[in-house]
Amino acid sequence: MYTYAMSAGQVAGPLAEIVVADFSRILAGPYATMLLGDLGATVIKVESPAGDDTRQWGPPWTGDGTSTYFQSINRNKRSIVLDLRMPDQRATALRLAERADVLIQNLKAGGMERLGLGYDQVRRRNPAIVYCSITGYGTGTGAHLLGYDLIVQAVSGLIRLTGPDADTPTKSGVAIADVLTGLHAAIGILAALHHRTRTGEGQHVELNLLSSMLSGMVNFSGAYVLTGEVARAMGIRHPSICPYEPYPTADRPLVIAAGNDRQFATLCRTLDLAELPGDPRFASNTDRVAHRDELAGLLAEPLGRRTADEWLAELSAVGVPCGPINDVAEGVALAERLSLGPVVEVAGTRQVASPLGLSATPVSYRRRAAMAGAGAGTGTLSGRSRPAARFAP
Repeated sequence: MYTYAMSAGQVAGPLAEIVVADFSRILAGPYATMLLGDLGATVIKVESPAGDDTRQWGPPWTGDGTSTYFQSINRNKRSIVLDLRMPDQRATALRLAERADVLIQNLKAGGMERLGLGYDQVRRRNPAIVYCSITGYGTGTGAHLLGYDLIVQAVSGLIRLTGPDADTPTKSGVAIADVLTGLHAAIGILAALHHRTRTGEGQHVELNLLSSMLSGMVNFSGAYVLTGEVARAMGIRHPSICPYEPYPTADRPLVIAAGNDRQFATLCRTLDLAELPGDPRFASNTDRVAHRDELAGLLAEPLGRRTADEWLAELSAVGVPCGPINDVAEGVALAERLSLGPVVEVAGTRQVASPLGLSATPVSYRRRAAMAGAGAGTGTLSGRSRPAARFAP
């Protein structure tokens, strides 16, 4: 089994003995495997001679001409280039699959099977494999449909929930369907590895973008399933909570999120509007949602007397959740001021830090995204020893 050399005092990650054969590309799969790599797994990224599409997705580019998109989701991986149309290179891929703990792929439906690398084919040679397949729309009647994040945002209904109003459908700024699917994939893989530790059995983990997006729309998709109510975009307003939106101040908008009656009462006292909680229009959250525009007009007058930063300090001090509308740079700067360590140095590059904080087995940043074909690492393809205790029921 391939192991990387750790520096003195470095703690092995919780997945340090796990080898991941990563046949995925673009975003959902690579994001999942980066998370596993951060947790210590040895991830072997298998690329075609053309390379992962995201290697060409720019601008922006880093100083050495690589895609920032690719760099952001492919750290802690090694890379090998295999032309799976060639029999000898398919054989190399199969050797990797035989020796891996996890295989993840998002080829078109039937693609891995045609290459002899489908789940049933790999399982016959490696019964303990945790095999993760990511598709756009499952393996049934939607198997022929190609899954792209923007399309899934559209067909799932998310775009109808995003934007200034119901007549202006707007996509999420982030490829949220891909990111959610990647997170779900990592969770499914970890659950399957835990099951394998107890039983010795591998299994097939299947994800699709549409189901992940529907799950990720939580209260909106849940409201439809429970009541038949179809939500529409309301800008930054919330359909079920008020006040929960931006309000003008003397210089820029301030988002206020008073999620319960206590917070609303505190907000009103701070704004010298202590009488509002006793007004029948605003007595409960349901009342406030019904009279949202009236409430906004009453809050706007005192908020306009001071700047957003002044209100941020005063409202935060009394426990009213609020914050200005930042751009990405300001968001990173805020995380730095709060000592959250949002940026890490990885082999001479700056990366967004993992959000996972593990006291005993912290995440590690061992390598930046590899150049195509940079190598899988000695031992990964030549054989692995599997401690019997790991697979004891």
